[in-house]
Amino acid sequence: MATLTLADRITSGPTGFTGVEATPEWAAEIKRLARERNATILAHNYQLPEIQDVADHVGDSLALSRIAAAAPEDTIVFCGVHFMAETAKILSPEKTVLIPDERAGCSLADSISAAELSAWKAEHPGAVVVSYVNTTAAVKALTDICCTSSNAVDVVASIDPDREVLFLPDQFLGAHVKRVTGRENLHIWAGECHVHAGINGDELAEQARTHPDAELFVHPECGCATSALYLAGEGSFPADRVHILSTGGMIDAAKAAKSNQVLVATEVGMLHQLRKAAPGIDFQAVNDRASCKYMKMITPAALLRCLVENRDEVHVDLETAAAARGSVERMIAIGNPGSGE
Repeated sequence: MATLTLADRITSGPTGFTGVEATPEWAAEIKRLARERNATILAHNYQLPEIQDVADHVGDSLALSRIAAAAPEDTIVFCGVHFMAETAKILSPEKTVLIPDERAGCSLADSISAAELSAWKAEHPGAVVVSYVNTTAAVKALTDICCTSSNAVDVVASIDPDREVLFLPDQFLGAHVKRVTGRENLHIWAGECHVHAGINGDELAEQARTHPDAELFVHPECGCATSALYLAGEGSFPADRVHILSTGGMIDAAKAAKSNQVLVATEVGMLHQLRKAAPGIDFQAVNDRASCKYMKMITPAALLRCLVENRDEVHVDLETAAAARGSVERMIAIGNPGSGE
């Protein structure tokens, strides 16, 4: 009798894919199925550690989308949230893009719709629309130029200072850009990532007080980003140890860190890659409850099902994709887009 694979045994059993765990057998089966389907597996930094460890590439959403475009494989399995898989499809329209759970949304991307952006643009005729990459394809299609958290300041600075700018959707990243550029004609949409917004200034200040020798890595989407700069500005924490960074920037900074301990203000999945990048440093979450339920929808069971059943495929209509691609390409044209979110 032929030996059944893990996928065969699960599919033929009464419970489907429920309860599948990340075992060595599971990882081997994921790799086998990916080769069989000529697929590459991409995982965002906020994914479960076991998903990150089995992926072919791990990183931020924009970097992964660019990897997807250059990859020789025909199928991209994007372990992240829906807008990320859309961005991969925008940059790789000829490839099949799958997301292991199509329900994996994003509170930040959902904080502005294409209809809302159209109405906002009508209130500010002639304004330049700058959209964070953490947006839907439909919003990108109405955008003049995209940005990442690492190059948002450069993107805004490249725009004629006399032109109004509509910055969306993240209010904390927008506030950071406005603070750095000093631009008064920058209008900011009141959106947020619910996970990052929940990392507040009080708990950051308390962590800094109890870990006086640590460095601070703070994502600009965090509600505590202003507090981090305030701590540095008032001298209660050394300014050279406060770093406002994208997820990709955190990896680079980890390798160059001078302290033995780093406090990290972002989604907790980031700690896995940081600890792999600099195993000699003690990385601690500023808020260990900052976990994105949407990112964690991509479970070992979901990834296995995606490869076995060839689902769920992400589609972007050609007209929307072409317009959205233009806003991303204009960002790249002004210089290195750096890390994504």
